[in-house]
Order: sequence, then structure tokens, then C-alpha cells
Amino acid sequence: MEESRIQRSQFENKPKNHKKRNIILSVIAVLILILLGFGAYKFASIKGAVDSAYKDSGITKERNTSKLLSQKKPISILLMGTDTGELGRDYKGRTDSMMVITINPKTKKTLITSIPRDTAVNIPGFADEGVNKINSAYTYGSSKTSIETVQKMLNIPIDFYAVLNMHGLEQIINQIGGVNIKPLLTFDYEGYHFTKGVTTHMNGKKALAYTRMRYDDPENDYGRQKRQRQVLEAVAKDSGSVEALLNPGFINSLSKSTQTDMTFGDLTSITKGYLGARDNMDNSYIQGQTGKEINDSVMQVTPESELQNTTNQIRNNLGLPEAETGDIAVNN
Repeated sequence: MEESRIQRSQFENKPKNHKKRNIILSVIAVLILILLGFGAYKFASIKGAVDSAYKDSGITKERNTSKLLSQKKPISILLMGTDTGELGRDYKGRTDSMMVITINPKTKKTLITSIPRDTAVNIPGFADEGVNKINSAYTYGSSKTSIETVQKMLNIPIDFYAVLNMHGLEQIINQIGGVNIKPLLTFDYEGYHFTKGVTTHMNGKKALAYTRMRYDDPENDYGRQKRQRQVLEAVAKDSGSVEALLNPGFINSLSKSTQTDMTFGDLTSITKGYLGARDNMDNSYIQGQTGKEINDSVMQVTPESELQNTTNQIRNNLGLPEAETGDIAVNN
């Protein structure tokens, strides 16, 4: 294994926290952009899309989600982004991005914790496969296995999940007439040129290219996830008009590009009880990982201290007592 290959896979840059966002939960904007981003306005216009996107994960949840929502307790959502095909009921693939979103209505804080796609893990139920990258959990067992893997790795409960098809985001963006993005860095990718700091109007294809680039970003996978969040924020902002809400093409694209176990009733409860968390949003990221060759593949090995720190942050925002972190796939 060449040293440069391993170095390229390492994540050395620390993320910056961003507070007081105007749009709640921008990273899941495509799923609940109207319900959460713009209050209780026009619920009925997307009820069909939410119903169509619903799919039970098949997992027995650690907590009673209905009780959590009715009592306005902190909740967690595992957001997974894919970039292959449409989200058919038999869809399988890898997750290009994974984020744990925790929302605490009491402290009015939302924490978004990004998990690097190449993180080395033991996937529950697939011990014979050995250590693997966390993004392959979805390949082995869809959302159920992904949830189990994250819960085991961090010793946290996952209350809901959402899968967003980044390829389907192209159609969603086109339906709202494109988005305005101020690139975070200058680069060329898939035939497009992006200039840092220069606001650019992007159609769906260009915006998708902007979110895809990975290895030329000094922040690597974390940099790509920041660009994904940036595009999702723009979608939430630009789709807030009445015309966008009532656009059948937009609603159709929304339903085809998401899967979730959140019902329309769940989203309604979140809208009514959790809006206060939109003005205090922090981003976190598993840091200090080291690239190692495992099973003929370069993976990111996480120090136990960093995994514990991540566990502490998430459990704290969920109002849960401290606990030891979860499974360590490989000792650093």
C-alpha cells in the first residue's frame, strides 16, 4: 500500500461549529423542509410524499418514539445519503454520508454529528465479513443494519432514520428552478468549474457535481458533507414559496428520493414541539482517525478516546447519562 494512498484517506482538519442557523435541520431539509423549515404551513401538500417515502426499518427500537414526541423529549435521527439510482423498495448500495442528528427541545439545541464513510467497524450480524467500512452496512442489511451498526459503535439510541438519494436531489433542484450556491473552495469536477466565494446559480446536475467531489477537498469526506449540507440548505430556502410547495413535480421528486420511518404524524409532532432548536445548531465530526490497510482496503481507525468523546456529545444532547462508548473495530 502506497503511503500517499493512506495519507489521502486521513482526515486531519477539525470541523468548525456553526450556530444560529435560520433553517432548522438543514441536512434533512429535502425530507422535512416544509414541515420543519417553514413551520406548519401547507401540511396537506406533502402528506402524500411523506406517506410514499415511509418504510419501516425492521428494527426493534430501543425507545418508545411516540412517547418521546408526545412528551417533547430529545430525539435522534440517523441521516444517510446515497448516490446510486432511485430509492426502490429493494434498493441496495453504500451510504456516501452518515450523520446523527440529535434535537433537544429543552435546551433548544440541534447537534449534527458526521460519521466518515470509511470508518472501520464490525457490522452486527455479519461477523464473517470481518472489519468493514461503515458505509457498507447499508449494503448488507439496508437501514436496519446501518442503525444497528451506529448504535453499537457509539452506544446511543437511534429513534428515526432517513435515507436521502443525492442523485434524486438533481430532479428536486430542477423542479424549483435551481439553487444559488457560494462555493466553499475553488475546483473543477465533472466538467464544471467552481470558484470560492462567488455565488453561482446551479441546476440539479451542477449542484450534484458540487456535492460529489471528495479527494481534492483539503477536508476530504467532511468537506464533501459540508457541501452537501450547503446545497440542502439552499433547497430548503428556495423551495419555501407557495409555487414550489404546490408543484406536483417537486412533490413527486421528493417522494422518490427519500425513505424514512418517520410518519406524517411524527413530522407534525416534531414541527410543533421542536422548532425552538433551529436557532442553535452545532456540527460535530469524528476526529483523529488514522488510515490503515485492512482486508485490502484503506479504512479509518478511530481512537477509543475520540469515540468516547463523540458518544458523550450525543448522549448529552439527548439528555442521557454518561456511558462507555461502543464497539471498537480496530485499536489505533
